Amino acid sequence: MTKYEVMFIIDPVLEDEKKDAVVETVKGIIEADGTVGKVDVWGMRKLAYPIMKKNEGYYVVIEFEANPTLPKELDRRLRIADAVIRHIIVNKDEK
Repeated sequence: MTKYEVMFIIDPVLEDEKKDAVVETVKGIIEADGTVGKVDVWGMRKLAYPIMKKNEGYYVVIEFEANPTLPKELDRRLRIADAVIRHIIVNKDEK
């Protein structure tokens, strides 16, 4: 199992329940094929540059361990999620 980290920015106009639901959905995708580690919710932060005419976003970072095929599926699912405006998946084992 390889260690990864996913950071994603949720649309700030969503209600808190929907933001929590997005986080739980991502955790569910990871748990289907791996194990979820630390979940770090940063909350509302100012974006470095406007994305879709928004200047703020709700940041979440999740550390997880999974097989090398899971990040590709997670990337695909986050790309089509309307609530997620940006995401990045990093391999923490790769030096």
